[in-house]
Amino acid sequence: MTTQFIGKENFTIHTQTVSESCPSNIALIKYWGKYDNQIPANPSISYTLNHCKTNTSMEFLADEPFSVQTFLSGNEEVKFAEKIEKYFRNIEQYLPWILKGKYIIRTENTFPHSSGIASSASGFGAIAKCLMALDETFTGKISEEESLRKASFLARLGSGSACRSLYNGLIVWGETEEVQGSSDLFAVPYPDAEIHEVFKSFNDWVLLIHEGQKSVSSTVGHGLMKTNSYAERRFQEARENFVPMKEILKSGDMERFIKLVEHEALTLHAMMMMSDPAFILMKTGTLEVINKIWDFRRETELPLFFTLDAGANVHLLFPSDASEEQIKTFIETELLQHTQKNGVVKDVMRF
Repeated sequence: MTTQFIGKENFTIHTQTVSESCPSNIALIKYWGKYDNQIPANPSISYTLNHCKTNTSMEFLADEPFSVQTFLSGNEEVKFAEKIEKYFRNIEQYLPWILKGKYIIRTENTFPHSSGIASSASGFGAIAKCLMALDETFTGKISEEESLRKASFLARLGSGSACRSLYNGLIVWGETEEVQGSSDLFAVPYPDAEIHEVFKSFNDWVLLIHEGQKSVSSTVGHGLMKTNSYAERRFQEARENFVPMKEILKSGDMERFIKLVEHEALTLHAMMMMSDPAFILMKTGTLEVINKIWDFRRETELPLFFTLDAGANVHLLFPSDASEEQIKTFIETELLQHTQKNGVVKDVMRF
């Protein structure tokens, strides 16, 4: 390890390597549309996953000129390195030492690429945690709460929804009167005391309907909300949906929870269809799965339901309770046939 004194700043820079892991998350009330500096147009709430993570190591070489080299699953990714270089330049005001060395970043996901699981959220979350580990070495230790909040703040500037991945459980990003301490600048955990036990242990099985690249990226999709004539009403609806969501989470009303979560998922895709130009990310298999879920629920009254990210793949949600084995059997016998290569990613959300 080498040590280097940097300019007028009252700290030393060490050449070292840090490693961090960060999970992905899935939104229940959706964030779709943003303002400058990654400010969300409406508040959102998400579940943080337990198994689908990004593992990242960051080697910092203090005695070399600023540059970034990135490797994804062992393969060098030049374009991603360019994106991270730009990101680091954008956050220099918050980490004054960040441009004073070379970075070699090695990252890998525990889930398939293009699986409908937000790798940008877990990826930037892991990078932000690495940066905070370095920052605490260079500038001094801070409390765990302060460190997580700053990591959430920094992650947001890389990928909006990444700020929600820094915490476990149900997480809120975006200022809303319904959640004390909520902010547009970072995410906060939803108060544990306000969550019914039934919502604290859930399965999330992701059906891989389409594993290829999306026809329209999330960045482009967010941008199209700026000219979407329905956007303002959508943003207002999302804000309003926090009122029933708060009641539902406290009471344990599964029927209302299912209705609200599915409505939010379909509204997200409705906004895509009403953009200019319009685009559709759902596939035939997506619709077939949704219809089968609705039929299954009508016939059995079991709590299997869905949410969607900005893509064709379907997140199947169901609580960890006495009914889960029957639900799992239905998924494996009736729904997997609509995926590519029987593809499914099995995760849980427990806290």
